[in-house]
Formats: sequence, C-alpha cells, structure tokens
Amino acid sequence: MFLAAASLAAAACGGGPAAQSAPSASGPTSSPPLSTPFASDLQFLNAHTHIVLLKDADGAQVAVAPVYQGRVMTSTTGGSDAPSFGWIGRAAVESGRHQSHMNVFGGEDRFWLGPEGGQFALYFRPGEPFDLDHWQVPPAFDWDAWDVATQSETEVRFHKHVSLVNYARTPLDIDVERTVRMVSAEQAAASLGPLGPGVRMVAFESENVVLNGGKATWEQASGLVSVWILGQFNPAPTTTIVIPYEAGEVASLGPVVNDAYFGKVPRNRLSVGNRAIFFRGDGQYRSKIGLSPARALGIAGSYDSAAHVLTIVQFTRPDPVRPYVNSMWEIQKQPFKGDAINSYNDGPPAPGKPPLGPFYELETSSPGLALAAGERYSHIHRTFHLVGPEAELDRIARSVLTVGLADIAKAFGR
Repeated sequence: MFLAAASLAAAACGGGPAAQSAPSASGPTSSPPLSTPFASDLQFLNAHTHIVLLKDADGAQVAVAPVYQGRVMTSTTGGSDAPSFGWIGRAAVESGRHQSHMNVFGGEDRFWLGPEGGQFALYFRPGEPFDLDHWQVPPAFDWDAWDVATQSETEVRFHKHVSLVNYARTPLDIDVERTVRMVSAEQAAASLGPLGPGVRMVAFESENVVLNGGKATWEQASGLVSVWILGQFNPAPTTTIVIPYEAGEVASLGPVVNDAYFGKVPRNRLSVGNRAIFFRGDGQYRSKIGLSPARALGIAGSYDSAAHVLTIVQFTRPDPVRPYVNSMWEIQKQPFKGDAINSYNDGPPAPGKPPLGPFYELETSSPGLALAAGERYSHIHRTFHLVGPEAELDRIARSVLTVGLADIAKAFGR
C-alpha cells in the first residue's frame, strides 16, 4: 500500500509509520488547486450520490451525504460564486467502486472510531502486522450507508449499529446516533463574540453519540473506543493552522506538541508560540501534529490570508484525567496516552509520488470510553467558516484563538 495507499495512511491515519522519504520542506512542490465554487461541487455530488442540503436563513448551506456515513462533504456562506470549503475526493466519489484500505470521499466532518493501531486497534485484524498492506478502515464508517432517522431544513440525524472486534479480540457492539445541524448566528455569537459588520459565516456541528450496545462494560484491560471526527479542507500556500494550548511546564503537562507521527516536522513548517502552535496548511508537505488532553483547549483553527477565510473548530473540552487512546501502529507501552486534537498537512509521500489530495485536516477525539452496557457518551465537533474584513476577523481570532492575524501571518514570514 505504499503508493496510493501510503497516501491514504498519511492523510487519514493517526499513527502510521514515519515517512520513508519526503520532498523538501523549503518550498511547494506544485501549486494546489484553488477552491471550486460551492455550486460546482454540489452539482458534482448530486450527480453521484444523494445529498441532504441544510440551509439557514442567511443563505449558508451544508451538504451532507447519507451514503458516506452522514459526513459533511462541504459548505458555503452562500451566494452564486461563494467558495466551497470542504475537500472532496472526486475520484473516489465518481468511481462508485469500493476501494481497498479506505474510500477517500473527503468531507469536512466525518465519523471514525479510535484507536487505529496498537494492542486494541480497530483498523487491523488480530495478529496481523501493523503495516500498510494490512491496514483497513472498518466498513461501518468507510463504505456503509447510514440510515436517516429524522430530517429538517437545518438538521439531519443518522443511526448506525456497528459490530467490531478489536486487535485484542474483544467484541464491541456499538450504536451510533449522529446529528448534523446548522449553528445559528446567535449560537455563533455566544461562542465567538459578535461577528461584526461585513462578516459572512457558515457554521455547523456534528453531535456524535456512542452507546455500548453489548452486555459487557468496556474496560481498559480489553480495550476502549473513542469518537474521532476528521475534517478535510482545501489547502493554500497562504493557509496557516493555529492551535492554542495550555501553557505550563513540560514536567507537569508534558511536551507542547507531538510531531512524531510521520517524522519530525521542519521548523519552517511548525512554530510554537507563547500561546499557540502554528502549522502550515498548504498541502505541500506530508506531516502531522497532535496535542495531548493536558495541552488541548477544545479549539483549533486556520487562516487563509489571501482569501480572508478564518476557520474555527470547537469540540467537547478535553478531560486530562481520562484516558485517550493511542493510535500508533505498534504494540504500545502507553495505549491510553493519546492525543485529543490533531492536524495533518497532505503532501507527496515520497519524491515524485502524488499527494492524496492535497488537503489539510483538523481532527478531534473524545476520551477512551469506559461505558457500561446501555451507557452513552456524546462528542460535539463544531465548524465555523468566516469571510470578511480583516479587522473583524482579527478581533475574532484574538478572542478565540488567542492570537491576531498579524501573528498568524508572521509565523512563517508572510
């Protein structure tokens, strides 16, 4: 799987092996495509699958695909030429064929479960090696269609029963209720503060409820699962990812950032400031970072300084006392010392090899869920896209991400 499939692992996996070789980090290898208009993406999606289109009173729209596990494929602030914010895997959508390892449909908010690798892995069969040839996303959240339970103009709810066996041979019966809904302007103001004049917004959230549908309690000794929500977005040379973090001594809180997923990230692509981490979202260099629950604040974002697009992701605040699953592809010494938030930047897996997208990702995870039979847990993942005057976006960035647009721009000398 280390041609097309290596890209799959790089793009979507929490803990694949380190990169074999990589392109130079000094500059782009090619120019990533510009974002297409939402109308064009919607026309394409409607030609190949059923789309539930959510709308709000201000014209914002969100495209949700029941056949693709209820994922949010893309969204827009509204208007005839308004941009489309989600990255779409057009080749996979257009083919209609089941692909090995993972179906790369794309989407701004998709549902997975963790852990990926390790002694309690969900993406490897018991006893098989942790390598690219044996990695497989379970069909329930890769290929299977999900049932629509209810639907309105601003909300759609899905249900799926998932039966899995983890690497430790523990059977897991899981009922999932997933609701995708528009976030109103009033709710957005409560989270972000006043949007200000001239700012256009599309905002939505997924509420992901996992219920232990079996008879046995889920325990650390036999393996826990976590809710894992991943969003893929269109990259640009002028996009920088921003993740605020909990300040404090390494001795008490651990390292600020984990950049060991695919080899250490070069300094001109990852910068740790006093209050936030900056990471390139240009789709030109394969790399991934993560923050532990002790460092993560339940917030992340990105800013494209050329398009004046501020993206913010909020999620259920991490609990540093609870275990977080570890997705590294190995038998682990600490299987419950995983990250609560991750960001991935796509790029060529090796010199001369094409990237999967390109795209960048913002990912959030729940704690490992030690649920008794019939007990449930809800993980909320909320996405905002804001377009408008820099002065207004700067005020929101300072309030929510702890840094201003000038700080984001100068992180990598732009």
